Amino acid sequence: MAFIALVAGPKLAVVRAHGDATTEAVDLIEEYTAISNSSLRWLQRPNLYFGMRARVQGDSPLFGLAWYGMHDYNGYQKIRHSCEQGDKLASYNWVMHDGRTAGVQHIVDAENNVKLTIDLLKTPGGLEGGSWAARISGEPVDPARPLRVALITYYGLEGLGTLQLDSHDEDMEEGINGPIELSGSVSSLGLFSIRQVESVKSQPNFRGQHADEYGDLLDRTSLTGIAVPPGTAWRAKEILMQDIVKAAQEKIKRHGQESPPDPAILFSLPNDLNTGANFFAFQRTHGSPFAVDIFYETESTPAARGMDSAALTSGIAASAEAYNARFEETFKLSEKGYSNSEVDFAKALTSSMMGGIGYFYGPSIIDRNFRHPYDEDDEDDEEGNGNRREPKPELTEPAELYTSTPSRSFFPRGFYWDEGFHLMLVGAWDNDLSLEILRSWINLIDEDGWVGREQILGEEARSKVPQEFQTQYPAYGNPPTLPMGVTNFIRRLKSRSASELTPESPFGSDDTLGSPSEMLASLSSTSSPKALSEVLLSSPPLARAFLQVIYPKLRKHYYWFRRTQRGQLREWGRRPSGSRTEAYRWRGRSEDHVLTSGLDDYPRPKPHEGELHVDLMSWMAFFTRTMKEIAEYTGEAEDVKEFEKIEAGILTNLDDLHWSEEQKMYCDLGVDEVEESIHVCNQGYISIFPFLLGLLEPDSPNLGAILKAVRDPGQLWTDYGLRSLSRDHPLYGSGEDYWRSPIWIPLNYLALQSLYTRYAKEPGPYQTQAAEIYDELRSNIVRNVHKEFVRTGYAWEQYDAATGEGKRSHPFTGWTSLVTLIMAEQY
Repeated sequence: MAFIALVAGPKLAVVRAHGDATTEAVDLIEEYTAISNSSLRWLQRPNLYFGMRARVQGDSPLFGLAWYGMHDYNGYQKIRHSCEQGDKLASYNWVMHDGRTAGVQHIVDAENNVKLTIDLLKTPGGLEGGSWAARISGEPVDPARPLRVALITYYGLEGLGTLQLDSHDEDMEEGINGPIELSGSVSSLGLFSIRQVESVKSQPNFRGQHADEYGDLLDRTSLTGIAVPPGTAWRAKEILMQDIVKAAQEKIKRHGQESPPDPAILFSLPNDLNTGANFFAFQRTHGSPFAVDIFYETESTPAARGMDSAALTSGIAASAEAYNARFEETFKLSEKGYSNSEVDFAKALTSSMMGGIGYFYGPSIIDRNFRHPYDEDDEDDEEGNGNRREPKPELTEPAELYTSTPSRSFFPRGFYWDEGFHLMLVGAWDNDLSLEILRSWINLIDEDGWVGREQILGEEARSKVPQEFQTQYPAYGNPPTLPMGVTNFIRRLKSRSASELTPESPFGSDDTLGSPSEMLASLSSTSSPKALSEVLLSSPPLARAFLQVIYPKLRKHYYWFRRTQRGQLREWGRRPSGSRTEAYRWRGRSEDHVLTSGLDDYPRPKPHEGELHVDLMSWMAFFTRTMKEIAEYTGEAEDVKEFEKIEAGILTNLDDLHWSEEQKMYCDLGVDEVEESIHVCNQGYISIFPFLLGLLEPDSPNLGAILKAVRDPGQLWTDYGLRSLSRDHPLYGSGEDYWRSPIWIPLNYLALQSLYTRYAKEPGPYQTQAAEIYDELRSNIVRNVHKEFVRTGYAWEQYDAATGEGKRSHPFTGWTSLVTLIMAEQY
């Protein structure tokens, strides 16, 4: 398996070069990965309303769904396929998804008067990652209006392989009357078969003229079989529209513009099968109600062989019952007194996060040449010509990424700093799945320690990204949030340990739960999503092996930040009393944006090589503290000492450099006209970053000033959450107003985390105040995000500071889904 090869190959060399990990540790993780992959091989394509693919490199069968209305002759122009905000669907959310074996999605398309329910059931096992089944059922949104919708299912190959139609009908030119059967093979998955049946049949009435010629076709499935080049099957909508329009033009030629047949006949697939076809699509116009069942099976998954519609029905029902029980056991929301509506809302957030996990494979675009004039210090290139700044984007070799996606409609790809927050919720639900995602990101860290902040792998992912954002730059980073996934894993290990933890036995006794081999053997045949979600929590040796395998690359990544994002400390009249080395600034900024910081248009000093950024300084303190914790658990004693020294220097300089006693806030540093260092103070998320990351001591006098600004309605406080920029700031709400007023859930989550776990918990002069702020802020956020979800059908990218209304991208079930953890008080 390719994923294992990445661990066993290049990772092994790195592990042996640094740390205590051995071949035994790598072998353990290989064996574990094989078991984990049995339930994670097949997953949905998050950029589509519904589609399936395998987590294999460039060689997967692709399944997809499309539909459009047949009420008139214009419906075909609004075909639904990829998730688009312009489709203006009333909602589409996974209401149940366990991340491994089962899910239920509701799609409400009011314009076409159809509510689709997608039921998904996977059967893990076998060398090829198991089988799956799906049901696509429909009913009218408004029962008083007729339902008339064309449903298209398609099957193709991402790369090389075989795919053929096995259904036989006496007259294929009239379509297929009965079940649809296909078979095929690809190198990574072996032989497979596909069956598609109508488990609930419906037939709309024929409309218009030519009923005597076409009437019986409404009871058949139209089809097309096309030979498409490798790597193009994802363009299914374009392929289908060309075939539908071409077939319609032929019918118009026959009957004339004044006498067209029924729209369901006019705009249907042409019933052509081309030689060498490797892409097949099937279309049927449905009334109400209807249900189409699809069964994908492999020879190595005998448990799924011969699954039928009744088994799919009972399997989904059993999975839903198990999911609901597990959800309450995990988050205890009903126990906390939340209403049914609020609990269902949290389930939708969590399930949509899980349903938005996808797999991407392909080349990306990297420019190792270009620099902004103020990105780097005064260094010459190899020819001594000064900084090389001319753009030189190049395609890389293909890479793979298993990742959560922030928004299926607007950001269906991997984002570095979003992912750290995603891992918080994914890990709370499924520890091992979160670590699979984390490891996939770590595999992308290159020899210099860099990983691109936005992963746009392959043409399909690139098709959703404006050209100016497609290129990644190896000198540019993003807030180092990935380690959040590791620290949360360690916290869960501590809470699960069956014996008292000590530095000598940080995971408890190795024989507490039996040997790793015995445990893995017992799990190799299970399909229980709960059991598969906590393998690494249940075996101290496995947990240790995992940390030993990821540590070397994570360490290299840490030192990439220290090397490439270091700021100028001894220039511009700066005289810190603490460390002479710890100061940082973001590279990759423009005149008005620092995209690399994640807070794109937040006010900053004028671009200058001497500026320093308080948020990056805070992130480096957090990253150092995280690395120290991991080093303690991997037995890297010398690293622990080094990280302790670095952390102390950062925290000292954080106050020395960035605290303004005059403004009573933490500030960026800029350089003025006379080349002197100055504080540039912008009250908002940036100014409270040391508080957000819990870096201040509970008795720090600076904490009092921060809490005062946080609770002040004239500055950061609203009835819906903390706004991103102070209401009193002259740039409040100006320009594109992305991070200049709106409320963002991840930064509010950090505030709540710091309040709950430290400032309202630990003794200090502000403990009571912190507890009061925590309770009120948490209530405001949960109430507002739930209200907007009920009102609009969606979670949103951000929320209006004046009204609480959802704004910008939707559905945004990436880090906005952290509201589930806020409700559960799991930080």
